[in-house]
Amino acid sequence: MELSESVQKGLQLLADQSAVNHRSFQVLLDVSFRGLLSSRADPTVLDQPELKHMDRILLKQSHAALTTFILEAVKHNADKSTTSSCLEELTFSTDRIEIFFSAYQKHKNDIERLLSSMGRRPPHVNDVSWRLQYHMKNGQLDKINEPFYLISLNTENEGSSEDINFSCTTEQLQDLVSKLKDAAKSVEKASQM
Repeated sequence: MELSESVQKGLQLLADQSAVNHRSFQVLLDVSFRGLLSSRADPTVLDQPELKHMDRILLKQSHAALTTFILEAVKHNADKSTTSSCLEELTFSTDRIEIFFSAYQKHKNDIERLLSSMGRRPPHVNDVSWRLQYHMKNGQLDKINEPFYLISLNTENEGSSEDINFSCTTEQLQDLVSKLKDAAKSVEKASQM
């Protein structure tokens, strides 16, 4: 698993037993899994009594690193050896690796279900509407007289409809049309194979 530098630093902080004691580690691990599986965000999730002694910035960095690591491990379907070797590289003790992996096994299926429910397909475009507008003056009251387009894409994703609205200049619209044509050609070639 590839982890960013900030995630590695946050995990190394968790590995340091002088900075994060055994009980705080367990509580932070539990809070991280509960936060991932919760249906709504809880702003007081890190206000546990066992975590009060920790510096708030380091606590937030550790929490973010731990949740990122959990999601990456689930995403890659990491087994015990992969998880252990990754945490060992970050100087985790054997005891903390065991604690992490038992919690990971307990919640892995629920997190997989949650991640798979987010969908993998982009929305399907049903309709496009557009309107030509002109910028007559800018904020300094200088005349600019530039055309721009207001585009509205009516999309559908798993039964729900949504409009995506944006504006673009003539050059940006030409670039968009060119990229759409390239994509259509690529799909056509792929379907002929």
